[in-house]
Amino acid sequence: MPAEATAPVAAPVRLRDWARRRRTTHLALKLGVLLVGGTLVVAGVAMLVLPGPGVAAILLGLVVLASEYAWAQRLRDPLRARASSVVDAARRRRRRA
Repeated sequence: MPAEATAPVAAPVRLRDWARRRRTTHLALKLGVLLVGGTLVVAGVAMLVLPGPGVAAILLGLVVLASEYAWAQRLRDPLRARASSVVDAARRRRRRA
């Protein structure tokens, strides 16, 4: 049996694991997450008064931010539970109508 066939296959390196190996790439990843997530949250707040899915954009922004920041995860979890209960209530009302 050839040696290549018995060699273990290396697990794919996740972006976050790769970025944490060096300080500059880790800071770049955190900055990118902060910019994307923050932009989604700000756009969601704007969409609360403008046409658009404001609550969905805010939740999506918090999901992005929670991938790197614990404070965003603590904010996201109760909002996700509340959004889920609102969706369930709307579905129950729709079934009754």
